[in-house]
Parts: sequence; structure tokens; C-alpha cells
Amino acid sequence: MIIKGDSTGSGAIEGVTTSELHRKLLDRRSLLLGSAASLGAIALGGCTASGLSDAQLSQMYASIDDDKFKIPAADYKKVDPKYYRQKVRYESAEAPGTIIIDPGNFFVYRIEGKGWATRYGANVGRDGFKWSGEAYVGRKGVWPTWTPPKEMIARQPEAAKYAKGMPGGLDNPLGARVLYLYQNGRYTLYTIYSTIFPDTIGKGITSGCTGLLTQDMMDLYNKTPVKTKVIVLPTKPKTSAA
Repeated sequence: MIIKGDSTGSGAIEGVTTSELHRKLLDRRSLLLGSAASLGAIALGGCTASGLSDAQLSQMYASIDDDKFKIPAADYKKVDPKYYRQKVRYESAEAPGTIIIDPGNFFVYRIEGKGWATRYGANVGRDGFKWSGEAYVGRKGVWPTWTPPKEMIARQPEAAKYAKGMPGGLDNPLGARVLYLYQNGRYTLYTIYSTIFPDTIGKGITSGCTGLLTQDMMDLYNKTPVKTKVIVLPTKPKTSAA
């Protein structure tokens, strides 16, 4: 079932509210704020480091007229090319459709089968908020309401004005689409959500949730039914130089 306007998705996202609040909280750092398959050796004019042309990227990350709101085009030039959506070789024994989150490398994979996956760049949990394990998509949301948890309000009093919920919209931290992650029939408080802030991709800034550019999230959302398996890989500890 797809849930619209759900108010229970406060979750562990603590970083995009209204533009003013979002930027203030992001500044405080306590809130959320391969090459393309099949291109081979074909030479494309204006190619980026990812192997995708500017024309392809402009189309991929173009603005979208969606229901009540117009989603702005993503400024993909603010994103490291390795985080652009693309098909990559990825060997996995998981069934096609499975989502694998690799927080250590800021990637989300959707298994396509036969050694291939669609890879998306992501933002992930900051230090102290990382987690790993298996979950599944328990429900889906379209322009959902966001309600900050009481723990967040205690830390960030400026979020108190949304204690009864922030309606869906471009400034809402959950964005246009969200996948709610469950374990054993219970909501984990973690989500895969959409963001309109390209400068967050490739960074650890959330309280455990995983964010994709809105255009990427809508691509993943449309391919992902409820009950889809989600695997969050452990983050390997960083080793310091001797």
C-alpha cells in the first residue's frame, strides 16, 4: 500500500526542514541536511568522467512536474560524477530488485540480475548513527508529512514548530518519495528518502537514513514494491596511517 501524507515518518532524518531551518541546522552539522554500462568505447561529445554526456545528465536530472509540486532540476555538476545514476557490474546472489546500501562508499544498488545493478549516489548516517543489517520496505510514501521526534526537538528547539507535523512539500525533509524500512513487522525509524540538495550526496550527515537526489529516488521508488528486501552493509573502520 502506498501511503500519502503519512505523519509517522519522523524517523532518523534530522536535516531538511524549511529552507531557513534546514540551512541553520545543516550548518550545525547535527541534522540531515563505475562507468555507465553499455557505452563501451563509444565516443560521446561532452562526456563527463562518468561516461555520461551532459545531454544525458540534463535529461536524467531535469525538473519534474509531479502532482502538487514542481521538482526543480538537480544541479548535477555539484555532485561527484561517480555518484551519478548508472548501470554497473555488481555480482550478487541476491534476487533482482533487492536494494543494497553501501554507506562506506555512499552508494545504493538495485540488483538487476546477471551481474548488473543500478547504482545511485547517496548521503548516509554520520558517525555515531551508522547501522547495518537486513530490513524490508514496509510501506511507501508520496509527499509525506514529517514529524520530528521528541529527542530531536529537545536537541534542536527550532524544530518544535513542526511537532504536529510538517506537510509534504519541497522543504519537507522526507522529500517527494520515501521508502520506510521495517524489521519483523516494526518500523525501524530509518528510511530511504529524496533530497533536492545535491551538495549532500557523498556525505555522512543523517541520523541513519539514506538520501538520494529526488530524480534518482523517484527512479528507485517506481521500481520498488512493498516487501522488497534491503541490505545495509557494515561500514569498514577507517585505519590511520602508521
